[in-house]
Amino acid sequence: MPKHPLVQPNPWAHLRAFTDARIALGRAGNSQTTDAVLAFGVAHAQARDAVHLPLDSAAVAAALGEAGFTAVTAHSAAADRAEYLRRPDLGRRLDEASRARLSTLRPAQPFDVVFVIADGLSALAVQSHAVPLLCSVRQRLPAGWSIGPVVIAVQSRVALGDEIGALLGARQVVMLIGERPGLSSPDSLGIYLTYAPRVGRSDAERNCISNVRPAGLAYDQAASRLVFLLNGALALGRSGVDLKDDTPPVSAVASGTARLAERQNP
Repeated sequence: MPKHPLVQPNPWAHLRAFTDARIALGRAGNSQTTDAVLAFGVAHAQARDAVHLPLDSAAVAAALGEAGFTAVTAHSAAADRAEYLRRPDLGRRLDEASRARLSTLRPAQPFDVVFVIADGLSALAVQSHAVPLLCSVRQRLPAGWSIGPVVIAVQSRVALGDEIGALLGARQVVMLIGERPGLSSPDSLGIYLTYAPRVGRSDAERNCISNVRPAGLAYDQAASRLVFLLNGALALGRSGVDLKDDTPPVSAVASGTARLAERQNP
């Protein structure tokens, strides 16, 4: 009588070369294999660490300076990480010192766009991807656009960008923020665009580009989409559900092939 192997491989296992998603894990009896269980534990620990890792504002500011950007720091009304996680509302408003500091930077003529780099729920994503993404965006912006100082926001939620943009007199504000970590993506960066930012804007008045990272949406692709939306919002006079992303879709085949090449040639 033939013996069955203890570990039953999944017939889709070869597809794992194209994605970090948890697919085709195989099984041992009626359970997962030991390596899959251990990898799950590591991924869970990485996600938890990403949430609690403090943002190194000085390092981000230094990287921005080297890239030719002017940076200023700001802090939400949440005093620390524990309060930030318990009180999402405090992460949507600036503290008094930041509000006063940003008010002094408002120009006579409004900035065309202000960028905010915010820790959100993954400082790892911000420290890894925000500056190279911003450099890619700058290359694609229309000539003559005025860019305000880049605001590095600590203990920040998405809506904090609305108050920052309003104080700096921005026509549009773009928030680059660490997304809630997943079990295969502790470093995903999200982009949120708001036209005519002001306190009280709803999520329906924003546009979002998600999962920006080398293993997700590449910097150049994300930058092209963002500039398309910035131009569209300016022409339409609003952002959000009325502004559609009509850029060509990213080819899943091309994206997967690039991912495979990256793994084969690290």
